[in-house]
Amino acid sequence: MSDPYREAVSAEAPKRPYIGGQAVLEGVMMRSPTSFAVVVRRRDGSLHVRERSMPDARSGFARLPLVRGVASLVESLKLGGEALRFSGDLMERDLELEEAEEKAKAQKAKAAAKVSSMLGALAGLVRAIGYTLFLLTAADGDAGDAPTPAADAEKKQGGKASMWIMGAVMVVFLVALPQLAATEANQRFRLGLDVQGPSFQAMTGAFKLLIVVGYMLAIRRMEAIRRVFQYHGAEHKTISTYEANEELTVANARAKTTLHPRCGTTFLIMIVMVSVLVFTAIGGFLPRIETGNARLDSAVFFLEKLPFLPLITAFTFELQRFVARFCTTGPLRVLLWPGFLCQKITTIEPDDDQLEVALASLRVTLFREEGIERGEGGEKADVRYASFDAIMKSPNLRRAA
Repeated sequence: MSDPYREAVSAEAPKRPYIGGQAVLEGVMMRSPTSFAVVVRRRDGSLHVRERSMPDARSGFARLPLVRGVASLVESLKLGGEALRFSGDLMERDLELEEAEEKAKAQKAKAAAKVSSMLGALAGLVRAIGYTLFLLTAADGDAGDAPTPAADAEKKQGGKASMWIMGAVMVVFLVALPQLAATEANQRFRLGLDVQGPSFQAMTGAFKLLIVVGYMLAIRRMEAIRRVFQYHGAEHKTISTYEANEELTVANARAKTTLHPRCGTTFLIMIVMVSVLVFTAIGGFLPRIETGNARLDSAVFFLEKLPFLPLITAFTFELQRFVARFCTTGPLRVLLWPGFLCQKITTIEPDDDQLEVALASLRVTLFREEGIERGEGGEKADVRYASFDAIMKSPNLRRAA
C-alpha cells in the first residue's frame, strides 16, 4: 500500500523556503519568508487577491531555536487574523450585493437571509468558543526560520491589544479551563489526587484533549466552517504539491493527502502532550502548595505554571519542525498520527474550485520569492482576476485579466 504523505513530500526535492498558510472564509492565505498573500473566491467566480511584501529577517537573535517558535506563533495569529478579517469583509460585500439584487424576489431573499444568519452564527461561535483556537487550527507551518510580520503603523496599537487577548484565550482554553475541570472532578468524585502529582496532571491532560477535540468537532458541524475546513484541505494539498517540486496544477494537488505534519491542528495537540509531560515532570519540584483548600491549591498551581507556557510553546514548535522533517517515514512516523487523526476533523476533501484558490494563493506568494514585483516596505497590491487560469498565466501580480 502506498504512503500518501511520502508521495506528497519527496525527501529528494530541492530545498526551498518553507511555505505556511491558513484557510479563511472562501479563501486561502499563504506566506513565504518575503511575501504574504490572500486569495478569496468572490460570488461571481473571480479571484480577489491581496498581497504584500514581508521583511526577511532570518538572522541574529530572531533565528535562535526556541525564540523563533514564539515569533512564529505571534506571526501566525497576527497574519491569520488579518486574512480572516479580509475574507470576511469580502464575503459581507458579496452578501449585501446579493441581498440588494434579490429584494424583488421574496424566495431568494429568504435564502440570502439564511446565509447572512449562518455567517453571523459563525462569527459569534468563533468569538465565543475561541477565535485564537480557530486561527491555530486552520493555520499551518512556518515561513522560513524567523518570520517577522509587517504591520501598518496605524494598526500597531490594535494589533498589540489583539495579541494580548489571543494570549489570554490560549491560557484559558489550554491551561485554566482544563485544570478547573480536573479540580472539580477530583473534588466531586473524591479522588484525593495531589494537584502537583502525575495522576492529576494526566487527568488535566485528558480534559485538555477533550476541550480541544470537542471544540473542533463542534465547529465542524457548521456549514460555513465545513467549507473553511475544505479550504484547509486544499491548502495542505497545495503545499504538498509545492514541497514535492511538482507543477502547481489542480490534477497534481488533487492526488495529494489533506494531512500535513506542520499543521496548526497538530501543533495544538502536541502542545497538550508536551505540557502534560512537562508539568508531570516538574510538578513535584515546584514549591509545595498546602493552603488547606483544594480549589485554592489548584489556583496557586495554575499561577506557578504560567511562566513555563512560552517555553512549552517554543519547545513544541521545535519538536514539530523536527518531527515534520525527520519522522515522515519509518517507525518514528507514529509520532505524527495523533495530529493526523485530529486533522481528519479540521481538513475535508476540497473540490476543484477550492483547490484553484489555494494554488492561486501560492502562485501569488511565489511572485516575490522569484523576484517579481518586489515592492518596498510592505507595499500592498489588491488585484481581482477573472479566473484561475488568468492568475496562473499572469507574468506578474500587476497584470490582471
